[in-house]
Amino acid sequence: MGSLFRSEEMALCQLFLQSEAAYACVSELGELGLVQFRDLNPDVNAFQRKFVNEVRRCDEMERKLRYLEKEIKKDGIPMLDTGESPEAPQPREMIDLEATFEKLENELREVNQNAEALKRNFLELTELKHILRKTQVFFDESVPTVYKSSSAYSSSKYRRYPQMADNQNEDEQAQLLGEEGQEGGVNQTTESMTRALITDEARTAGASMGPVQLGYMEKSNDREDYLPCFVAGVILRERLPAFERMLWRACRGNVFLRQAMIETPLEDPTNGDQVHKSVFIIFFQGDQLKTRVKKICEGFRATLYPCPEAPADRREMAMGVMTRIEDLNTVLGQTQDHRHRVLVAAAKNLKNWFVKVRKIKAIYHTLNLFNLDVTQKCLIAECWVPLLDIETIQLALRRGTERSGSSVPPILNRMQTFKNPPTYNRTNKFTKAFQALIDAYGVASYREMNPAPYTIITFPFLFAVMFGDLGHGAIMALFGLWMIRKEKGLAAQKTDNEIWNIFFGGRYIIFLMGVFSMYTGLIYNDIFSKSLNIFGSHWHLSYNKSTVMENKFLQLSPKGDYEGAPYPFGMDPIWQVAGANKIIFHNAYKMKISIIFGVIHMIFGVVMSWHNHTYFRNRISLLYEFIPQLVFLLLLFFYMVLLMFIKWIKFAATNNKPYSEACAPSILITFIDMVLFNTPKPPPENCETYMFMGQHFIQVLFVLVAVGCIPVMLLAKPLLIMQARKQANVQPIAGATSDAEAGGVSNGGSHGGGGGHEEEEELSEIFIHQSIHTIEYVLGSVSHTASYLRLWALSLAHAQLAEVLWTMVLSIGLKQEGPVGGIVLTCVFAFWAILTVGILVLMEGLSAFLHTLRLHWVEFQSKFYKGQGYAFQPFSFDAIIENGAAAAEE
Repeated sequence: MGSLFRSEEMALCQLFLQSEAAYACVSELGELGLVQFRDLNPDVNAFQRKFVNEVRRCDEMERKLRYLEKEIKKDGIPMLDTGESPEAPQPREMIDLEATFEKLENELREVNQNAEALKRNFLELTELKHILRKTQVFFDESVPTVYKSSSAYSSSKYRRYPQMADNQNEDEQAQLLGEEGQEGGVNQTTESMTRALITDEARTAGASMGPVQLGYMEKSNDREDYLPCFVAGVILRERLPAFERMLWRACRGNVFLRQAMIETPLEDPTNGDQVHKSVFIIFFQGDQLKTRVKKICEGFRATLYPCPEAPADRREMAMGVMTRIEDLNTVLGQTQDHRHRVLVAAAKNLKNWFVKVRKIKAIYHTLNLFNLDVTQKCLIAECWVPLLDIETIQLALRRGTERSGSSVPPILNRMQTFKNPPTYNRTNKFTKAFQALIDAYGVASYREMNPAPYTIITFPFLFAVMFGDLGHGAIMALFGLWMIRKEKGLAAQKTDNEIWNIFFGGRYIIFLMGVFSMYTGLIYNDIFSKSLNIFGSHWHLSYNKSTVMENKFLQLSPKGDYEGAPYPFGMDPIWQVAGANKIIFHNAYKMKISIIFGVIHMIFGVVMSWHNHTYFRNRISLLYEFIPQLVFLLLLFFYMVLLMFIKWIKFAATNNKPYSEACAPSILITFIDMVLFNTPKPPPENCETYMFMGQHFIQVLFVLVAVGCIPVMLLAKPLLIMQARKQANVQPIAGATSDAEAGGVSNGGSHGGGGGHEEEEELSEIFIHQSIHTIEYVLGSVSHTASYLRLWALSLAHAQLAEVLWTMVLSIGLKQEGPVGGIVLTCVFAFWAILTVGILVLMEGLSAFLHTLRLHWVEFQSKFYKGQGYAFQPFSFDAIIENGAAAAEE
């Protein structure tokens, strides 16, 4: 229990391990998770250490496992996770693991390569199938031949070729080729467009060739050098517009392009993505255009396929393609089944393999921190260990030695050191979140008072003062309770959602904040901006019914309408209907309790510094820092709190003068007059100037003593340090910031097994630091007291927002009647509930949380908490595996 209020006592130990037993011993210490090793080779490069080859082998195994994991996730195969953590395998088992991973990786890569090759062949055959289908339709249709209007040309038989089955280009094709059966000449525009498809050389030879046409001449014609030819292929659909433009520009319009879309998307064998492609066919004439067209196709990564001219050849090729596609489908299915079986078998052991490899790597990485003795047979390590766990660590070392079969026992020797030990606070699932709040401000110095156990109470309470509402607190408490009840299942999900992880990690904080908010909600008698009349109001109306109905504002007198006894618990519900002065009353009440809670909280923080000074036996700080600070705070601000209680006790509306409500002085004005030594203003008639006898003398005395504490805090400690140094006749002094502090830390070493040994500060720096601390404390006492008024401000804002939502939203639905009113009320209630949860619970809750965090970090912890330590980071397999899994998910 002592470690809850202070960090664990730590010891620096030297560990001697035989080389054969070092691996097993470090493995046992990793399972235990209570040892933090120090690097004894800080100047040695990471690549020059003894076990760097083993670490590299582990990296290679991790790479292979990540490859297997990626392939398993790609196929959506679930990986078996039993939640168990297998032991670290022996070094000789690394060879078996490497062989297993190498075999799996090679087999999987071979299967993937074969599957990729098969898919590539399948893609090519599928594209060829679509080309044959589209071009078959193209060549089956009939398109007329275009003739020149000249009697010099004799008629001949020509083969005529149509366009592809593309309806949107039918008009263009008809315009380009003209209409069959025209007599007495053809359209000049059509003829000129058709002539553009052939070269100038062919045009000059037109007298001997006869009519202009698209396609090939009959086989009997010998002038084949000038006849057009075609290429067919497939291209990505998004590249087709640019492809057409490039063809037109590069070939100057001397090509004829037809294209048709492939309706079904095709699978890219490289990455498995679905791509959309289109079939195209290009007619041209001459070898020069042929070369140019093929280069353009290559530049746009279009795939060209052979397309026979004869219909019989195309049909025969299509049948062969379909047969090969069916065979490929069968082989692909068998390949995928084999790949799936390999991955399923690997998925059963992948998690355990990851754990084993990470443990091996962590062990060898830790062994690289050790030193070798001169005989090269013994490894020497230095480590920080909790003093209470030394016996447990020795038992773990003994188990590791027995497991390795070594006959030489390990030696754990405790060392004396001046190094500052790490800070280790034992936590459980309940205290872990509160300790995280403290560590976020700064890790505690070694054996410094830990604010976490006190924060467990003060944090949710101060939050509840700002968030006090029975309904909103119940929502928050139920959410926290649900996470607590389901924590095992929710923790097993291991999601990477940061917001959810923050909520789940702070589930106990959320639950306590909700419970405390329910309590303060009962004190405020506030539930969704309404009040509960549990015990019955202690105020009674003395007016008749007609007076109440006719007057908008009526005043109740405490002398006649109040029973004289307060409401048993919390506020009287009558204040809920007091529209005129409800806010005034709540303001006065919440403002005063904010100051009261703030002053008590700060005094408690100063008292905590007394525990630090006495524990470290720092007599100078105890006498000349703690006592002046406490006196200053008590004589000024705690005195102001006492005046509030005196005012509440002595003055009442039922009392006669001089103790009636009219004679009650203002606490704020009284405090200001006290500090400035002002003479109070004359009180009303029959009233007294002061609340009690001797008040003026006591106030002057308190202010003078408080002001006198300032030079004590400022000068006493540096002057005593200077005197001690002169007596020791040491310049400069070796120690901490003061002799007393040096002795305190050194004596603290007797408590914890190690003390701090820091370089000494110069006297000028000590005076400067002391001046800063003194000014900060004096001015901070004023500003911190005012800072606690945020408790009042946020509580008032929260209550007013809840009242606005009730008045402006929910009350509208409650005023409706009949069946329509039920529907309206349902919709309005849903809207009101969303706003309540979203604004008042989440946003207002976050705001109150942040303000509470600031009050603890600045106003409370600054009184005693330095937070200049460093965290204890033991060699633990659990932490290493958890961090490795989180890094892999990212």
